[in-house]
Amino acid sequence: MSFENIKDYIEKQENWRKHTINLIASENITSPAAKKAIASGFMHKYAEGWPKQRYYQGCKYIDEVELLGNSAFYKLFNADYVDLRPVSGAVANIAMFFGLTRPGDTIISLDTSDGGHITHAKFGAAGLRGLNVVEFPYDEEEMNIDTDKTIKLINEVNPKLILFGASVFLFPHPVKEISENSDATIAYDAAHVLGLIAGKQFQNPFKEGAKIMTASTHKTFPGPQGGILMTKNLDQENMANVQWAIFPGCMSNHHLHHVAGKAITAYEMLEYGEDYAKQTIKNAQKLGEAMTENGFTVVAENNGFTKSHQIVLDFKKYIGKWAAETLEEANIITNKNLLPWDPIENSNNPSGMRLGTQEMTRIGMKESEMEYIAELFKRVLLDKKDPKEIRKEVSEFREDYQEIHYGFKW
Repeated sequence: MSFENIKDYIEKQENWRKHTINLIASENITSPAAKKAIASGFMHKYAEGWPKQRYYQGCKYIDEVELLGNSAFYKLFNADYVDLRPVSGAVANIAMFFGLTRPGDTIISLDTSDGGHITHAKFGAAGLRGLNVVEFPYDEEEMNIDTDKTIKLINEVNPKLILFGASVFLFPHPVKEISENSDATIAYDAAHVLGLIAGKQFQNPFKEGAKIMTASTHKTFPGPQGGILMTKNLDQENMANVQWAIFPGCMSNHHLHHVAGKAITAYEMLEYGEDYAKQTIKNAQKLGEAMTENGFTVVAENNGFTKSHQIVLDFKKYIGKWAAETLEEANIITNKNLLPWDPIENSNNPSGMRLGTQEMTRIGMKESEMEYIAELFKRVLLDKKDPKEIRKEVSEFREDYQEIHYGFKW
């Protein structure tokens, strides 16, 4: 093995991705401008601390970039405080836990079987902090948190922190209703829906009572892999604790080239975010409708399938692993997913599949393309056509969708 082998694998990945239909709900593609920023010399710099107050010299340019990025995020989310330093959404969540809670405190979050993120769980970052994790009551028919049962639970367990947000995130969570019935700090993990919030097409957590919002920056928000933490109306003591938890608590240096990419993407969202978010949701709703018409069971049909970028297929049997692997042979990239009614022991071969439309929207696809994608699913999974034959068709189809929309060129 050598440099040439590594280069070859990278080039193969780049070429292959351009000929796939990628429906993984946690991925996206950056603009040429953001990609240029990510590959810039900022990747070689250290800049511990705040802009203009660094522990290293030579930061005069990254300071200005980081401040401009903060400014764009303030405009997008109307936050009191923005921190672009977390290197992932998970790190942002860890900082939140360490800043706002103490070991033994009770938090309420969503169970992973109901779509919650692993960092919210007792076996994840919340458990690492030593927190007593109590799960939200969940309405499987509505695919959402049960508001009335949650209010009753709050009175029983007296949580320190209530954390909204999920990995399977079809509908806005009842943040306003629950925040009005609790003295706990309301937090919101917007990892999946940050771009939809920026485009003003999803709930605004800060307006509904959240005081802290964490997120990753590479899902519906189409930036580089990374994280962000923002606050609104958080008291001074907790604010100071969160700042300490980020630096020096969880991090020393942060990834400056990714900060530059986040900053550019934020300005793209100020320019194009509303149109992009609207089309992403339209595409998801159309994909849900078309999948149903082609013989698939899509959860939450009674509620229009989704109000986000995601839809969820229920295969009614444990074939999620087979379905995802077979689709990949046809250059259709997906991921299997547990459904709330699946036993946890079936996590490697669940009955569900989560699909996201954000990346295909980013390259210009609209409702008619979603209908065609649903037909491809039918031919591969229901009609059992040869995936290799479908792969040729997918590759040819993708030739017309190579330009990245809703973003800046360099």
